[in-house]
Amino acid sequence: MHPLFAPSALRPVAACVAVVAAAFPALPALAVEPFTVSDIRIEGLQRTDPGTVFAALGLRVGDLYSDDKGAAALRALFATGLFKDVRLEVEGNVLVVIVDERAVIGAVSFVGLREFDKDTLLKALRDSGIGEGLPYDRAVVDRAEQEIKRQYLSKSLYGAEVVTTVTPQERNRVAITFTMVEGDVARIREIRILGAKAFSEGTLRGLFDLRTPNWLSWYTKSDRYSRTKLNADLETLRAYYTNRGYLEFNVESAQVTISPDKQDITITVTVREGQPYTVTGVRLEGDFLGKEDEFKSLVRVKPGEAYRAEDVAETQRAFAERFGSYGYAFARVEARPQIDRERAQVMLVLAAEPQRRVYVRRINVAGNTRTRDEVVRREFRQFESSWYDGQKIKLSRDRVDRLGYFKEVSVETNEVPGAPDQVDLLINVAEKPTGNLMLGAGYSSVERVALTAAIKQENVFGSGNYLGVEVNTSRSYRTLSVSTVDPYFTADGVSRAVDVYYRTTRPLNSIANTFSLATVGSAIRFGVPFTEYDTVFVGVGVEQTRVVGNFGLPLKYITYATQYGADTTIVPVTIGWSRDDRDSGLNPTRGGLNRVNLEMSPFGDTQYLRTNLQAQRYFPLGPRFTLMLNGEVGVGSAFGGRPFPVFKYFYGGGLGSIRGFSQSSLGEIDNTGAYLGGTKRLNLNTELYVPVPGSGNDKTLRIFGFTDVGNVWGDGQKITGNSLRASVGVGLSWISPLGPLKVSYGVPVRNEPNDRIQRFQFQIGTAF
Repeated sequence: MHPLFAPSALRPVAACVAVVAAAFPALPALAVEPFTVSDIRIEGLQRTDPGTVFAALGLRVGDLYSDDKGAAALRALFATGLFKDVRLEVEGNVLVVIVDERAVIGAVSFVGLREFDKDTLLKALRDSGIGEGLPYDRAVVDRAEQEIKRQYLSKSLYGAEVVTTVTPQERNRVAITFTMVEGDVARIREIRILGAKAFSEGTLRGLFDLRTPNWLSWYTKSDRYSRTKLNADLETLRAYYTNRGYLEFNVESAQVTISPDKQDITITVTVREGQPYTVTGVRLEGDFLGKEDEFKSLVRVKPGEAYRAEDVAETQRAFAERFGSYGYAFARVEARPQIDRERAQVMLVLAAEPQRRVYVRRINVAGNTRTRDEVVRREFRQFESSWYDGQKIKLSRDRVDRLGYFKEVSVETNEVPGAPDQVDLLINVAEKPTGNLMLGAGYSSVERVALTAAIKQENVFGSGNYLGVEVNTSRSYRTLSVSTVDPYFTADGVSRAVDVYYRTTRPLNSIANTFSLATVGSAIRFGVPFTEYDTVFVGVGVEQTRVVGNFGLPLKYITYATQYGADTTIVPVTIGWSRDDRDSGLNPTRGGLNRVNLEMSPFGDTQYLRTNLQAQRYFPLGPRFTLMLNGEVGVGSAFGGRPFPVFKYFYGGGLGSIRGFSQSSLGEIDNTGAYLGGTKRLNLNTELYVPVPGSGNDKTLRIFGFTDVGNVWGDGQKITGNSLRASVGVGLSWISPLGPLKVSYGVPVRNEPNDRIQRFQFQIGTAF
């Protein structure tokens, strides 16, 4: 045995020596003769569990130790990130592992933090390797400090300072404290656009989301500089010019300067306009699958008009989608303008290369942390192991988006390695809260404040089912109802809805009264989809209505109770149709909603037919304005020789009807002064949405003007133009964190002396 390895000698084998020996076997003086390990001892541990060291070491008692195994053990121990230094020493046949542990983070705290949420920042730091119980690494802490500074810059806090303090604690731990001096937000004080001649500087500045401070800056934060927002504004500026014929428009430079005190920002944009061009013609080149005429019908560019980049992009997109409908997922469509500068004309050439036809191998879903995969997948019309169809994929994406469960929905098409004729689809979704607290209120001198409230969950436990509870505390109409909807009661998409409700109806009256109509009932209905937008509904229910009390009872109620009795039981059967092709359920700008609902009671104590029709349409008027038209007609009739039941009357006035009038105040007036509603109803509503001045292009906050026309008529009353009520007004629409909020102030322009006026009304959580 070599004297170096005599039992009486202590033989250190440093980590660097072992690594060098493993890398350079030609150096025998640094090598350790192999031996059988009789024991392993670990020294230097303070917090780390010995099992962690043994697991990474890779050596056990009885194993043959060699330089290669020693070097591998050192690398594995360093890779754990728990140790600053590791050494191996040998005492006889005993392997001694000597470690120097890294300090562990004992606490992370912040001083002066106001701009960011503490818990969110702690989570982000932990994801970066800085958190209680994690090994301390100064380099990681320095990088985190720089990242926090960058986040402050993104918030326009250019004077913010971040100082990191590391304080040693007992048992080799450290406390990390980030001290922030945030300072004030830097504001955009001036935006200059130089080189513009065709359009005024004020017009071009109005296109930007970035703005100088105004009265809404506290909400929009548009006066805070962001490089991302500036780039988006420059693209908007470029689109504005290129959509007006300026094909060669270019942004020469965009300079951002900040004042010495880091409080004021000046943005200077220099542009070169070029000259406007007129399109002389459009020519197709390349492979159009022998369907040139079909593709020509998709061309949006019109010869003789100014060149519009938006029309060119729309044409390219339409071509790509049409190629996609034939299975060509990677079709290339290139626009090649041929410019004649002397004549200021351009010939547009659209060159197409379909590439190859592919089919979808697999569809994956990502980002659904709460919603189940099947809820997303059942909305897809593109199937696995079938030919790629771009139109079906777009329809599928829109259907998932219309669920209302996600803030964002996107679809990625990824090639399959080694399979040029296959692709995988990845559906990326971002969850959003699907529970809503809905509130509504109105104020009048008679009813004072009337409240409505509802709690609903549109995606219970991620199943896609709906559950809702509604409460109404109005003096004239009180409700307690529970509803549940299973949108996929069957695999074919047939929905099932169940309602259980109790409501009391008391007409508005000029005298105190104690009577009401109390209705308790339940219903079940099914929805059968016939197309992507059309659904037919059928249902049946059971209702019992009782006339409660007698003081101040209207004559019609007395007559009805005499003929039918104080208690009435009916079995209503419903059938309906709905078509909804709006682009959004919360903030629609185009499309429409059409509904037909028939309710008939062929059995029970009374027989009647109640019909309700609604047509609603949205029209975009440019990129920032939206016009909404809504019409609703209701008609009720009885058969069997008896009058139409008073508890099925239509009501009008107030929210969702004729604003400016009290809720349910329109219609027939009894001899007691009670507002009974009627058997016929007409609502015509017009709303024009415009952006709030100072809000830029924010569509979640808009003001609107409205005109409402309509009324309710009783038996024997004729629908005439003179009997119509009308109101005009203004309002505010805001997609708030609690849901859509509408505040309106209406002024009646056609009314009668007996009408009840309620000018101010609002609702939150429901659309019109």
